[in-house]
Amino acid sequence: MRKRIKIICVVFLAFFLTGCASIISKNMYPVSINSTPTGATVLIEDEDGKQIYKGKTPATITLEAGKSYFDAREYEVTFSLIGYENQIAVIKPKIDGWYFGNILIGGLIGMLIVDPITGAMWKLPSDLNVNMAEQVSLNKTDQILRIVTIDQVPQQMRQHLVKIN
Repeated sequence: MRKRIKIICVVFLAFFLTGCASIISKNMYPVSINSTPTGATVLIEDEDGKQIYKGKTPATITLEAGKSYFDAREYEVTFSLIGYENQIAVIKPKIDGWYFGNILIGGLIGMLIVDPITGAMWKLPSDLNVNMAEQVSLNKTDQILRIVTIDQVPQQMRQHLVKIN
C-alpha cells in the first residue's frame, strides 16, 4: 500500500511539475529554407549577430525557439545570388498553443517556470520561402525614363521638349 502511494505521488509530482508544451511540443524546430530561384546562398544569424548557418537553398535547418526566460529567439536570414537583389527575411517565433495547456495540465509551475525556461513555450514556422528579384543593371545602351522639372533641363535641350497637355 505504501509503495502504491509513493508511485502515485511521484506520478502526480512529475505530472504537475512539468510544462504542457515541454511534454507535448519541443524547443527545436526544423525550418525549411527555400528561394526562387534555388541555389541562393543563405546566411542565418541570430539576434546577437552570431552566424548559425551558411549554405545554399533549399536547406532544412534545425533552430532553437527560445533564447532565455520568457524570451524567444529571432533569426535574420539573408539570401544572395549573382544577378539578383539580396533579400533579408526574419524568422519570428510565436507562442506554442500547447503552452496554454498548462491551464489544465502543467499548472503555474509549467506556465511560469518550466515552459519559459526550456523555450518550449515558443514555436517557429516550418518553412521560409523567398522570391528573389532580378537585379536591374543599367548600361549605356539602356534608355531611362527620368521625370524632372523644367528648371532641371539644360537650356540647349529645351528646344527638343514636347508639350503633352
